[in-house]
Amino acid sequence: YRTPCGSGDFHLCICFVFFLHLIQAEILSVLSHKNIIQFYGAILEAPNYGIVTEYASRGSLYEYLSSADSEEMDMDQVMTWAMDIATGMHYLHAEAPVKVIHRDLKSRNVVLTADNILKICDFGASKMVSHTTHMSLVGTFPWMAPEVIQSLPVSETCDTYSYGVVLWEMLTREVPFKGFEGLQVAWLVVEKHERPTIPSSCPASFADLMRCCWIAEPKERPQFKQILSTLETMKNDSKLPDQCNSFLHNKAEWRCEIEETLERLKQLEMELSCKEQELAERERRLTEWENRLMERSRSCTPLFSHISPLAATLSAESFYEAHMEESKSSEVSCQISSTCSNGDLGQASLQKLMLGFGDVFDLDMNIPSGNLVSQSGMQLNMQAKKNSSKSCSVREGRKLNMAITMDDFGWSDDDSD
Repeated sequence: YRTPCGSGDFHLCICFVFFLHLIQAEILSVLSHKNIIQFYGAILEAPNYGIVTEYASRGSLYEYLSSADSEEMDMDQVMTWAMDIATGMHYLHAEAPVKVIHRDLKSRNVVLTADNILKICDFGASKMVSHTTHMSLVGTFPWMAPEVIQSLPVSETCDTYSYGVVLWEMLTREVPFKGFEGLQVAWLVVEKHERPTIPSSCPASFADLMRCCWIAEPKERPQFKQILSTLETMKNDSKLPDQCNSFLHNKAEWRCEIEETLERLKQLEMELSCKEQELAERERRLTEWENRLMERSRSCTPLFSHISPLAATLSAESFYEAHMEESKSSEVSCQISSTCSNGDLGQASLQKLMLGFGDVFDLDMNIPSGNLVSQSGMQLNMQAKKNSSKSCSVREGRKLNMAITMDDFGWSDDDSD
């Protein structure tokens, strides 16, 4: 392992690699099953840390499904390999000396031996249940269960979710959420409850099994004992081989369904990006408004140069707002109450009073004539309301509180005053 970083980072990288190998060695050393990669030993001398396992000459399942050879797959092959993976996972969860949650089951971590048997490997992300069931974020997003993406406490059914994705890979020979980045997939799976597209012509028994594996609530997903029972029942269905083989060999007819879904998801992601940009622009405008108001409030004389005598107080406090609702508008409101010695405040005088605000407010002068209040003094309340999108953003800002009072004075309708 080499890194362009400094020597300290290099040593940290070596320690991390050493730690990962120790995890795998600890787990693999207690496992023994025909569908689990066989562990032979570990190399613990720097800098050549590593583990020694049996050799799988045909590479990973992912590589096989990406090759031209996979076009010859039939229902018997899919069913056999589905049983291999489910049997290995059932051993990890229920029959091993210590229950193991893999957490990173995917086609790249399933290898194919010379005698055409699938074996589960790569336990670097795994945990023995006796250690902890609260997992940090590990794995690969398209295969990860929602609770693993969110770093929530997990059970063995997080592997059930991943198994459903691997089964989908074997049936479609496609890459799940192809063209999407990891965090985009995480948003689609957790927030939008999206799953890989099951073509309409997929045999119902396979489609039902995958949907059961992808249920959002972990407790409702089947255990691997139930999955094995379901697969046995499917093997005894005399109609399933013809349905499955027809599906596998007519990919051109249903591949467009997967592509249409990917296009829809890309459009959905683009709309999210646009909303985030709109939110950022609203935040920028509101920040400008707050800064402008703060600047004008620091000196009341320029703001109300035509009113004297006048006293004002201004306070500001920091705040944080978490925005969870979707909206497309912002609102600024202003409420003014004022008094004078003669108890009469005309419309023209109110216009003069607001001239100092410039273009901060659009002043609505549809105010009934007559007395507004009965004693001297003026109070100005300003409020800014801002709605934001559903993207759970957090905004830091300032809350402004300003009170303005003045002594008794007379009003004049003469614009020259």
